[in-house]
Amino acid sequence: MSVVRTSKAGQSGPVTIACIYRATADLDAPLNKLIAALQKCYDQHFLPVWGYPVRLYIATRARPSDWQLVFFDDATQAGVLGYHALTKDGQPAASVFVKSTEAVEQSVSVVTSHELFEMVIDPVANLWAQTADGTEYAYEVSDAVEEDTFPVDGIQMSNFLHPSWFEPFEHPKGTKFDHLGLLKAPFTMTKGGYSVVKTKQRVKQVFGSKAKEKRFAQEDRHGHRSEYRKPRGKGLMIPVPTRPKAKKSK
Repeated sequence: MSVVRTSKAGQSGPVTIACIYRATADLDAPLNKLIAALQKCYDQHFLPVWGYPVRLYIATRARPSDWQLVFFDDATQAGVLGYHALTKDGQPAASVFVKSTEAVEQSVSVVTSHELFEMVIDPVANLWAQTADGTEYAYEVSDAVEEDTFPVDGIQMSNFLHPSWFEPFEHPKGTKFDHLGLLKAPFTMTKGGYSVVKTKQRVKQVFGSKAKEKRFAQEDRHGHRSEYRKPRGKGLMIPVPTRPKAKKSK
């Protein structure tokens, strides 16, 4: 008998996620091919490890009860259209910024799988794993290995962490801490990864290498999940256009 677990956001059964394309830029693969590969990747690789089923579908508009994975050109466009970390109906929403991603020579498919994996496990970006010394690591399941990829039907997908990575104790020999088996212990990173860390309520990023830190600094981080983890007023939120003040009538 198969068992369907409850999703992290309290919704029974598979989470239904609308994939909405608002960008004008071209993808590195047709949208239908990308979403089909993403569903296959999730079902065959991610689901057996984490256990939360999802169903992706392409739409121009999501049902109120559905989560959203939305493609924009950049964070400014998302602000204009009123998209943030949650939909107006209180459902989780993840954003992929196509032009911003391509501007730093990253793969849109890798970023999309990254955002999907992380949204499912921590929908509102508020979970942390605590180490023995009290340091807290954000429950972001792709950041620490985000530049390591694997193909699904010829489309590159993001590597991802296993639950063991977030467990602050010694594990048996042979334990996998990420899908590709690159890491050897909890709370470690590959050279192309980074982690969001909180110590004494101060949130910062730590990097797997100096080269990664340099590449990270070149990215437009507005609207990224990690920015919502920072104290109020400190994160780079999706910019909201300011309306011009109405002129006073004489």
